[in-house]
Amino acid sequence: MSPFYENEKKIDEGFSYYLKPGKEIEEKEFESLVLKVRNIINQSLQDNKEIVFLCIGSDRYIGDALGPIVGSMLKENQGPFHVYGTLEDPVHAFNLKAILKDINKQFKNPLIISVDASIGNKNEVGYTVFKEGSLNPGTALRKVLPKVGDYHFVGIINYIDPLPTSQFLNDTRLYVVMNIAKTIVKVVNKVMGSDYNLLDR
Repeated sequence: MSPFYENEKKIDEGFSYYLKPGKEIEEKEFESLVLKVRNIINQSLQDNKEIVFLCIGSDRYIGDALGPIVGSMLKENQGPFHVYGTLEDPVHAFNLKAILKDINKQFKNPLIISVDASIGNKNEVGYTVFKEGSLNPGTALRKVLPKVGDYHFVGIINYIDPLPTSQFLNDTRLYVVMNIAKTIVKVVNKVMGSDYNLLDR
């Protein structure tokens, strides 16, 4: 299963932040995104919401592995948030509905930040995007899956071309996926850093 979506029409309307690939990231843009995520999380904690990162994908294809890689990195950092979807225990098409049911059963009013891979234009490959609203996993492969997330990170890991879907899943560079994963985790780590006043849980 690939949780790609094809364009922004599939995403709920709201604000968007775009970070350029790897070393091209501008510090001002990075800090702006960190501030936005920090404010969202702090407000949610004030509202007694549990923060859940829902990292979607599978480690069976490089192009589908962004979510599980991010989930594993977040777990290893032992942050204060709940993480679903790792390389060891991925969240994918076959268990997504059950995982969402479990989250809603465990947490009365969670704030869900989903993490997913995306395809876009050729000049967008490598970008990290943070958006308000939910996303539709599996749209590019015509999967009928529930919308996920109050907010979401996506990484643009490849671009649309004439190749079959299974081909671009395998044709994606691990280097691109890892750089995007590191960027997302860097944002979350900065939000949790001592220089930010996250509420004490």
